[in-house]
Amino acid sequence: MSYQEVYAAWKNDPEAFWMEAASRVDWMTPPGKALFDERAPFYEWFSDGQLNACWNAVDRHVEAGRGDQLAIIHDSPITHSYRGITYRDLQSRVASLAGALRAKGVEKGDRVIIYMPMVPEALEAMLACSRLGAIHSVVFGGFAAHELAVRIDDCTPKAIIAASCGLEPGRIVQYKPLLDRALELAEHAPEFCVILQREQEVAKLVEGRDVAWHSFQYGIEPAECVPVAGNHPHYILYTSGTTGQPKGVVRHTGGHVVALNWTMKNVYGIDTGDVFWAASDVGWVVGHSYICYAPLFAGATTIVFEGKPVGTPDPGTFGRIIQNHKVKSFFTAPTAIRAVKREDPECSYIKDYSLKSLQAVFLAGERADPDTVKWVEEHLQVPVIDHWWQTETGWPIVANPLGLGLLPVKHGSPSVPMPGYDVQVLDEAGHPVPAGTLGAVAIRLPLPPGTLPTLWNAEERFRKSYLDAFPGYYETGDAGFIDEDGYLYIMARTDDVINVAGHRLSTGAMEEVLSSHPDVAECAVIGVADPLKGQTPLGFLCLKKGAAASAEQVGREVVQMVRDQIGPVAAFKTTVVVDRLPKTRSGKILRATMAKIADNEDFKMPATIDDPAVLDEIRTALQKIGLAGG
Repeated sequence: MSYQEVYAAWKNDPEAFWMEAASRVDWMTPPGKALFDERAPFYEWFSDGQLNACWNAVDRHVEAGRGDQLAIIHDSPITHSYRGITYRDLQSRVASLAGALRAKGVEKGDRVIIYMPMVPEALEAMLACSRLGAIHSVVFGGFAAHELAVRIDDCTPKAIIAASCGLEPGRIVQYKPLLDRALELAEHAPEFCVILQREQEVAKLVEGRDVAWHSFQYGIEPAECVPVAGNHPHYILYTSGTTGQPKGVVRHTGGHVVALNWTMKNVYGIDTGDVFWAASDVGWVVGHSYICYAPLFAGATTIVFEGKPVGTPDPGTFGRIIQNHKVKSFFTAPTAIRAVKREDPECSYIKDYSLKSLQAVFLAGERADPDTVKWVEEHLQVPVIDHWWQTETGWPIVANPLGLGLLPVKHGSPSVPMPGYDVQVLDEAGHPVPAGTLGAVAIRLPLPPGTLPTLWNAEERFRKSYLDAFPGYYETGDAGFIDEDGYLYIMARTDDVINVAGHRLSTGAMEEVLSSHPDVAECAVIGVADPLKGQTPLGFLCLKKGAAASAEQVGREVVQMVRDQIGPVAAFKTTVVVDRLPKTRSGKILRATMAKIADNEDFKMPATIDDPAVLDEIRTALQKIGLAGG
């Protein structure tokens, strides 16, 4: 069936469409219906069914006679190592870890935080939790102790699974001291921590609290898969909020398995036995959906990559992995492509490798600028598919579905809505706008299976963050337009969350750190355009009168503070000291206007500005550091 036929089939009978998709996964008790709308707008899917995500990802493939197929390939150019894990091996390893967790008291509904680098054990930890019906929350290993502590207090885990260290080119990132510090900062204390000791850094274990990964599992009875209801929370994944307090996105098990399984064939063109590579991290939503779960649901082989697009050792790394592991579909962020392009503009390194297995490159995480897309098309000679989705949705909202037959590509657009998503562009009053008109991108409720039904322990915040702005719709927080052919264009964020190399980061969280400096009276953080990372943060500082330190010193100190409290992932390196910030008469800082000045873009004078002269002061200050046309 074509995309048009499939989308029409969903639109005409959503219930039948999703029940058919649900029939393609294994249930212990099949659901009686798809949508449960009794608590609208808190919708649920397949609530009366029972299943297990780990069974669908691992055990069913062994039962089907594919136990010898590779489930995971770990490729680490940093450690110069490679290993493959079959579905049978994976089943044994996951059942053992789950059994050890169970023996320590972890049960269905308990939370477990996972704080690990890009090693297969990270996926094993996720799957072991899924096997028991425990709710995992993966925290990116680059986050600092404070950020980890906030998440510990929000989801109150019974256990934490971590590694001794992560590896970056040329350095070892010690995870265990960060974990120890986070546990000092947090009010909640887990009952125990499981530590995977890596040979590059052996961590000191705390007696009575910490257990080693291997000895912890010795002599343990393996655990079977525990049935959970379709609406049982599968995991919590925290995403940045504008207030600085992270939002715990919840994923229900039934919808998650059904939706992700549907996407592998229909969006990514992946069948059982194919090799799929998402070059992301398990700490982000792409890592959850398309490194761990979706490829395994589909019975494909997934690649866990511990390296960088350049520098491990050269810009040909992507080509080497695609060739050596016969990758069929490759998924990365535009930032990674821009890094390769900057180092190797003629793509000479990648051309050393045979890419005959590759059918397509998928891009997501930030807007894919047309120049980057054209560069990949020219040099790799395969379709380059930009697609758009969010942590909250867990799978593509808008895409060009490879498995249903490619549609014409329009550079700058991630193409068209997938089944389940009725995407509209609205004006401020919530009315749909004509084709080609910029507005707020929203999705008509209910959202499809696999998307967030709520936030962890924060229903009211869920309502306020996503539903209140446009009744009957989910507010995406993005602005854009739909053209006359139904193609969506995402143009900007409508809030102050910035996108650094595909990672959504809260300016509010950074501002909290800046304002804690004793010499800072007021501050604001904006995202400025960056040719490599998409955006980088820039901090504006208003110093207290009589500040003890110089502007340069305060700048250096707050940069270090952000690094310590949020982590290097924030890429916070630049500050500028100004006398005052532009504000509305009600006291709101005009961050969007400041960002346009920094990027030297035209802007409309805000009608509510208190003193327009401030904008000239901002421009002058920015020009001194090479921005705003300076």
